[in-house]
Amino acid sequence: MTQIVNFMKRNYKVILLITALSAVLWSFIPTKKTEDPEKDKLLLELLTYVLEKGHYSPVEINDSFSKQVYNKYLNGIDPTKRFFLESDIKEFDQYKQVIDDMIKNKDLSFFYLTNTRLLKRIKESESIYKSILSKPFDFTIDEVINTDYEKQPYAKNDKELKNRWRRQLKLSVLSTIVDKEKLEKDKKEKDPNYTKKRFSEIEKEARESSLKSLNDYFDFIEKELDSNDWYSIFINSIVEQFDPHTFYFSPEEKDKFDISMSGKFEGIGAKLQKKNEVVEISELISGGPAWRGKELEAGDIILKVAQGSEDPLDIAGMRLDDVVKKIKGAKGTEVRLTVKKVDGTISVISIIRDEVETEETFAKSSVVEKDGKKFGIIYLPKFYISFDNKDERDAYKDVALEIERLKKENIEGIIMDLRGNGGGSLETVVNMTGLFIEQGPVVQVKSSGSKKDILSDKDPGVQWTGPLVVMVDNFSASASEIFAAAIQDYKRGLVIGSKHTYGKGTVQNLIDLNQFVRSNSYGDLGALKTTTQKFYRINGGSTQREGVLSDIILPDRFAYLDMGERDEKNSLPWDKIDAAPYKPIFSGFESIISKSNDRIANNEQFKLIDENAKWIFERKDDNDFELSLEKFEIKMEIIDNKLRKFKSLADYKNNLTFNSLPYEIEATQKDNILKEKRERWHEELQKDIYVDEALNVLSDIEKLDFRSVVYSRNKKGKFERLD
Repeated sequence: MTQIVNFMKRNYKVILLITALSAVLWSFIPTKKTEDPEKDKLLLELLTYVLEKGHYSPVEINDSFSKQVYNKYLNGIDPTKRFFLESDIKEFDQYKQVIDDMIKNKDLSFFYLTNTRLLKRIKESESIYKSILSKPFDFTIDEVINTDYEKQPYAKNDKELKNRWRRQLKLSVLSTIVDKEKLEKDKKEKDPNYTKKRFSEIEKEARESSLKSLNDYFDFIEKELDSNDWYSIFINSIVEQFDPHTFYFSPEEKDKFDISMSGKFEGIGAKLQKKNEVVEISELISGGPAWRGKELEAGDIILKVAQGSEDPLDIAGMRLDDVVKKIKGAKGTEVRLTVKKVDGTISVISIIRDEVETEETFAKSSVVEKDGKKFGIIYLPKFYISFDNKDERDAYKDVALEIERLKKENIEGIIMDLRGNGGGSLETVVNMTGLFIEQGPVVQVKSSGSKKDILSDKDPGVQWTGPLVVMVDNFSASASEIFAAAIQDYKRGLVIGSKHTYGKGTVQNLIDLNQFVRSNSYGDLGALKTTTQKFYRINGGSTQREGVLSDIILPDRFAYLDMGERDEKNSLPWDKIDAAPYKPIFSGFESIISKSNDRIANNEQFKLIDENAKWIFERKDDNDFELSLEKFEIKMEIIDNKLRKFKSLADYKNNLTFNSLPYEIEATQKDNILKEKRERWHEELQKDIYVDEALNVLSDIEKLDFRSVVYSRNKKGKFERLD
């Protein structure tokens, strides 16, 4: 079992206008009956056993539990209520309060019934949408659609269902038309000789776009999803009742999770995509064997795959996941790809598999100069680690290395950017906190019914003794919150960003389900990520639901929305335990916070961000849309006029220059992809008002003679590097 502080699932439930106007919502559905009922029964039995015995706060599997599973599952497979009829739901209702008994008896008849019915309704819906999109819509009719599907009843009959499809598709086409008309208007303004397309042409193009999108989706259902994949939807409707972070991983999903945590995998280092029935190379990963070989290129179409000297296998019609499995393999082994090049030629390319690092996963840093002083920014997307090999790179070691590199550039302060960081390894975050503090407690962990454990940094060395700012947002979760909370409790630095972080104060274990079966003839059963502990700040407070409150609150567009763990139905409650023995190592941030608050209050850009946030909050429940062209355009014009005011937010520039470190500049000279990625990151930083204010705060801290105040206790007067 592996202890992790998991990546949060970003189920933020934010209702924005763009969602309502985008292409029709999809639901994920099984393609056929489960092929191995006995395996499914075994899986259900294992999951319920592990949850009842190992979950931090197991829930009672009773009638109330049954209703919740029922509602979550049906909403998961038909969220827009355009497949099932009211008669289907009435038939399903007999199971509403007995799913708990069925789980105990390993009875899967409810799943089989709903799955079979869903397949039937999906097949029927293909003819519905194709018929509707075969002829023009009448946009002169006054009618309205409400996109809050959760509160709507199911269609009573086929006629009502078809009308629901018609209105949903009409909204999709209508929004596309309005966008296309704007493009035509812009073209005419730029070129007076340009002849604008007729409305009938635009309308036809919009319908064809919706048709292609739906055809691609139904093709995806038929060819890319198998029954095992979608049986896990039903399973997860059960396990997620325990808490939002308990989740079943199928074998394929487990592999993807491992890669996301470690940032490494063994293969050729190419990203694939299914495009028009073929498998295409979409990107080569910098430094990977395919990239080094210089023969495979983005845009190449894979026709056949061969293992070493074996005969090649034609992959036509094969699922994308299955193609990936054929190409991935152990380091040092050969794979031969028969590809169709962009110029139409056929080529056989031999690649020796190797370990591939997904560079986007790892920490990166940059240097910026402000008011004559240099500062460093380290962006950490997740607290990654290789659970199988502790000698591989992890966030702790990489951040330590970046700090050393930044110190050589004579920086005055560091920004740790944890915005959007959903978590990762508990061990890694404890070690990483130790880079900034002397030895001492970092986080407290408590299992159900047991005493607390205090996890501490035991190394007295400090990697960085200077000013520190930790940047967070609503999406900083779990391990990010442990780090931010420890820095805040020790008063080692300032936490700035959203009003509060995500609020995930639980620890998960990843449990391999195969270990519970002595003789397994069913193949890989996957793994269960389940909540086994809660963690607490060293001051005793939990981050669960409440998150970490920023020392300096920066306005953001989600400021007035309830987001994060507090918005999850099954989240565990907030509580508090005794504080750990620790002492804050600094005082005097009050003046820094006050100066920052004054700057924020008087900054026109921040005022506009706050106004935008209020506008988003006011519009979050506006789910009604006119389906007549005239009225729709009037409403869109009102919205556009408001949005024009907020457009300047995207035009902001802080007039700062961000530079890569010397080692990376050398690497980018040999790697154009890496160079492009770093240039794009630096461009984003130049448009980032939050980083601008973080640098102001660092400058203010630096003026306090921070190092001598914080570490006056050290008798030697210096600190050794952490290796």
